[in-house]
Amino acid sequence: MASSANFRLEILTRHLTSAAFASKAGSDGQNLEWIKISPEVSEALKTGSPIVALESTIISHGMPYPQNFETAKELEVIVRKNGAVPATIAILDGVPCIGLTTEELGILARLGSKARKTASRDIAVVMAGRENGATTVSATMYLASVVGIPIFVTGGIGGVHRHGENTLDISSDLTELGNTPVAVISAGVKSILDIPRTLEYLETQRVTVAAYQTDEFPAFFTQTSGCKAPARVESPEHCARVIDANIRLERKSGILIAVPIPREHSASGHLIESAIQQALQEAREKKISGNAETPFLLARVNELTGGASLASNIALVKNNASVGAKIAVSLAQLQKHSGKSSQVVTLGFGSLFKIPHCCTRGSPDCLSARVADHPKRYFALLPMISA
Repeated sequence: MASSANFRLEILTRHLTSAAFASKAGSDGQNLEWIKISPEVSEALKTGSPIVALESTIISHGMPYPQNFETAKELEVIVRKNGAVPATIAILDGVPCIGLTTEELGILARLGSKARKTASRDIAVVMAGRENGATTVSATMYLASVVGIPIFVTGGIGGVHRHGENTLDISSDLTELGNTPVAVISAGVKSILDIPRTLEYLETQRVTVAAYQTDEFPAFFTQTSGCKAPARVESPEHCARVIDANIRLERKSGILIAVPIPREHSASGHLIESAIQQALQEAREKKISGNAETPFLLARVNELTGGASLASNIALVKNNASVGAKIAVSLAQLQKHSGKSSQVVTLGFGSLFKIPHCCTRGSPDCLSARVADHPKRYFALLPMISA
């Protein structure tokens, strides 16, 4: 049995090594890596230090320059102050980047909506075209999972759009949550969406949903939505235990932890709902749909509320960054104490990847099975198999 498993792994090694070097070389012979991880994030992965992934669409499409640039820098400062390493994720010149320099943040902020809004389905197209892509929740989750970052902070996730029962306009954030084991810390679902139907869809996708220190699911700009949260978590340590359990169970779906906006920054529910209804009507009249709809609605709601919604948006994502960093610290401590942290392995061309600790001590049969279980991380097996 062991010899046959070793033979399968030998064949697998040759196949994957060939694919890795083909990816490295590129069609024009240039030395192109398919993913770039910043030195700070690489070191954190090596040592098992807490890391928080951050999306880039909020920079390019969420607010105007220079407010977007200042907010992006402030979010990273907040993550660091709370003991974690920030890893803003974007695609620059076709290369997925995990962790951006201040200069790269500035480039993305100035590009604004000229950067392609990139969901997980778009990653390959943006890479192939060597474009600049601002990653949405789904793309950020996917890339964070590939390199082994278990926690991701955003403002609010996408969901089922209002009238989605007729249009079938449902964000890929929800299906990514159903297929990617990353914990997303957000202020719930954007209130421009259909929150009850979004919660139903998340249940269908087997996504664990919990509200932070409240029984009611928050509604982005406001603390309440009228919807009861499926579960409640009380502290960063409690959140970390849920995430750790999800990892140990090897569930392939993610977790949504909904953090209410601080009360002092919560907008008037009536004011927001009135603005949303007007913006939705204008979007229908202008035939704005698809991935252009959410940026339009958020911008229009901000105009109609005299800037109140944008101020609330910035406040809630900063709060999420603080909570998310504390959860990341608690998770890292929990995993170190339990000895269940992942092992980091290095690809031949320099990028770092994590694989579950159980794989590093498993039999060849276990390792072979893990390739099927974790197809996003299969390159990570190369150095260990060939060692």
